[in-house]
Amino acid sequence: MTKPKRVLFVCIGNSCRSQMAEAFARAYGRDVVAPASAGVYPANVIAPDTMRAMAERHVNLNGQFPKSIEQVDRSQFDLIIDMSEGEMEPEGRAPVRVWNVPDPIIMGYQDHCQVRNQIEQLVLDLVQELRGKKLKTAGRL
Repeated sequence: MTKPKRVLFVCIGNSCRSQMAEAFARAYGRDVVAPASAGVYPANVIAPDTMRAMAERHVNLNGQFPKSIEQVDRSQFDLIIDMSEGEMEPEGRAPVRVWNVPDPIIMGYQDHCQVRNQIEQLVLDLVQELRGKKLKTAGRL
C-alpha cells in the first residue's frame, strides 16, 4: 500500500474553506490523503457558520484551529490546493492547484452551505483521483 499524499489546503483566513477541505479530506480519504490547512492571513477562530455547516454533514472540526501559512513548511507537501484568491505566494516544489471557491466568511448561512457542498465535491473528486492514479509531482496543475 502506498503512503497517503500530503495535501495542504490554503485559503485567506483558514477559518472556512481550507478548514472544510481538510476535514472532508480526513473524513473521506484518510487512506490516500494526509491533509493539513493554513491561511495567508489567519483568523482567530473557525467561523461559527463553518462549524455549524460541517456538523450538518457529521464532520467534526474538533481540534482544528486557524494556522498561518508562515507556520507551515510547504516543502513537506505533495500537493497544495490554493483557495486564497491569489493571495498565496508560490513557494517550494509541490504542485499547486487553484480551486476557485468563493469565500463564505461574509455570506449568509445558506450560501455558506453551498460553498461547503462545492468543497465537499472537490475533495471527493481529489480522493477518487488519488485512489485511481498517481499524483503529478512537478509544476502547477
